[in-house]
Amino acid sequence: MFEAPRARLLGRMKSGLFWRTFLLLSFLTTLSMASWIGMINVFQRGPQAEQTAELLVSVVTLTKAALTHSAPDLRRELLFELVSNEGIRILTLEPDDKVEPPPSNALMPEIAAMVRERLGKDTRFSRKVNDMPGFWVSFDIDGDKYWLMLERDRLAGLTRVQWLGWATVVGALSLLGAALISTLINRPLARLTAAARAIAQGKRPAALPEKGSKEIIEANRSFNQMVDDLQQLEKDRAIILAGISHDLRTPLARMQLEVEMANLSQEARDGMQSDIAQMDAIIGQFLDFARPTEAATFVPVDLSELLEDCAHTADRLPDVRTATSIEPGIEVPANATDLRRVINNVIENARRYGKTPGSDVTEIDIACHVKMTGHGRRAVVEIGDRGVGVPDDQIQQLMRPFTRLDSARGQANGAGLGLAIVERVISRHNAELLVRNREGGGLVLQFAFPLAA
Repeated sequence: MFEAPRARLLGRMKSGLFWRTFLLLSFLTTLSMASWIGMINVFQRGPQAEQTAELLVSVVTLTKAALTHSAPDLRRELLFELVSNEGIRILTLEPDDKVEPPPSNALMPEIAAMVRERLGKDTRFSRKVNDMPGFWVSFDIDGDKYWLMLERDRLAGLTRVQWLGWATVVGALSLLGAALISTLINRPLARLTAAARAIAQGKRPAALPEKGSKEIIEANRSFNQMVDDLQQLEKDRAIILAGISHDLRTPLARMQLEVEMANLSQEARDGMQSDIAQMDAIIGQFLDFARPTEAATFVPVDLSELLEDCAHTADRLPDVRTATSIEPGIEVPANATDLRRVINNVIENARRYGKTPGSDVTEIDIACHVKMTGHGRRAVVEIGDRGVGVPDDQIQQLMRPFTRLDSARGQANGAGLGLAIVERVISRHNAELLVRNREGGGLVLQFAFPLAA
């Protein structure tokens, strides 16, 4: 159930420039933090151990001096002040004291060695004496053994939990910084990608901002110039196409009139009229292939009604029979004229090349339903015939301009632009096209349109 989203996420993380940049910065940040912590531990270890040992020696020495030189009747009061003001306890060391080992950390051996060098080799250390926690150090006064206890807070540096907490905070801030840097680096590229995708869909993107680094300014300026050049090219092509339509079809109309008025046999007249009609149809195909589909002309179109209308029109042909399974009320953003041209083109292609074996009739199935696809909810249209189909290894060739197969689907005259026009218009509608052979014979064209908002 979760495999597909996880696979898409992993694929995006592997291929996306943002994630690559983010992971690289995160790795470098983590490596830098680990190196920094390691350097601190190496260079701070000696001074910290020396400072702690100096503190212990000073406290023990001062306490011994205070107790040795104080009057016996004032020692109780002195011990009370040490406990209340300095957190220092002095207890007699007894042979039966319950003594636990000293704290187990990397600095303790060095601290113990330094303290014993100053106070004597018999100095003992403990983290708990008679179930009383603290940092305990033994000393003697005139042969009598005593314990001196310091509060751990006076000796403790940063604990492992504190180090982990600080590392987590610094790591989180570093990751946020890496994400911010990755976003700033990839934002211009994301804008350029979105603009290029808009051009591929037949839209005119907004001009890219010509600011930032020198390379980004030059890239955006060149892209904006390319968009303007393409727009001008589209305008020039529209003017040329209008001229072609006038310059070629006017002589054809004159030829048609001359054929009607010429003293020809009926067979010769029919042949010439057929050739003229074929030439006119080929010119129409060229115009349809070259005509741009502007996304600005898209409006919500009732796809269900349009398919029903095209099916009724096809049923009027003597050699076509249609069967429909169309869900009502499906609307898609489209240019209704171009969409109707595509559907009629597919039906005409099936009528010509998809005759049912053993008959002169083309049986066409038209279906339209809303389905969940890999791109979300889509209006899925399927138009299929029951002819002989196309070899699987030649299906992709059907989409190429000026391609006609040497099989049963290629025996008729034409420019080879029918399905190329279909693919061109479908792609401009941000839809997906799939061509496949159907089980039992025949060819199926499937379109998946985004639904209207």
